[in-house]
Amino acid sequence: MLAQWATRQVVHTLDPTLITLEERPQRCPRVVIVGPTASGKSALSLAVARERPGTEIVSIDSMQVYRGMDLGTASPSTEERSAVVHHMVDVLDPTDECTVGAFQRQALGVLDDLDRRAVPSVLVGGTGLYVKAVVDRLEIPGRFPAVRDDLDAVSTDELQRRLHEADPTAAARIDPANRRRLLRALEVTVGSGRPFSSYGAGIDDYPPAPFPLFGLRVPRPVLDRRIDARFRAQLDAGLLDEVDALADVPLSRTAARALGYQELLAHRRGECSLDEAIDQAVRRIRRFARRQERWFRRDPRIQWIDVTDNPLAALDAVLSDFPSCS
Repeated sequence: MLAQWATRQVVHTLDPTLITLEERPQRCPRVVIVGPTASGKSALSLAVARERPGTEIVSIDSMQVYRGMDLGTASPSTEERSAVVHHMVDVLDPTDECTVGAFQRQALGVLDDLDRRAVPSVLVGGTGLYVKAVVDRLEIPGRFPAVRDDLDAVSTDELQRRLHEADPTAAARIDPANRRRLLRALEVTVGSGRPFSSYGAGIDDYPPAPFPLFGLRVPRPVLDRRIDARFRAQLDAGLLDEVDALADVPLSRTAARALGYQELLAHRRGECSLDEAIDQAVRRIRRFARRQERWFRRDPRIQWIDVTDNPLAALDAVLSDFPSCS
């Protein structure tokens, strides 16, 4: 199975050398649609694109980048991609790592190309950090695996102490109990020789957005039902076959985190029943949706639209801020 992925022709790759982060003039309308999983973002983005012929969609999703994982990641169907051009979908094999920095550079390359061609676009996704990295063109520090491996053996208290000595500004901004963020800040500070706090606006800064941001807000009981129904529909559509095709593939660290796959792979290995796998997957997806909601609620620039069973109820509001190209 690994050979299947290794020999496939790669049409797109997440190449971090493609572009610089310089600002370029935006020549055509652009909007962003965000929200938790199963809120109807994709359906709304397609409706917007159809109302504005020539519009293209840019997926800002850390899992839709993977080939062979279309059903479980709710990637646009073949028919949807035929109707509207989609970018940043199926650009990596599941053995490949997807980092926010590489994704950002590839996505910004797409947006710059759309501007050069004067093509309007809709950015749609639920991966909060990826959305922010693209919208705000965050300056993302590199990775230093050897430094990180050394630091990973250090206690959380010691990480905090070292960060306070090396970069007190960053240390003051990070919860002393948040080991992951302490480790990342110190990795960058040590590895790059540059304070982590010097890398421009951070994830908690919200500068004026270059284009409108809309968020879909769904009542929690409704969203829970939608998540359950969608996962079962994915199973009916052949998700288990998709999982079976990945069973012998050494999934990358990021691909292995895809919602639902871990549980169904455990079922296929005989570690749990199918009902147990479904229950665990749905619970995990619901928890993920809560985290998405919390992330996006922090962004004061997002215009929230309340929708229930019909995400297209937000169509007029989005179109009002999305005129045709002049």
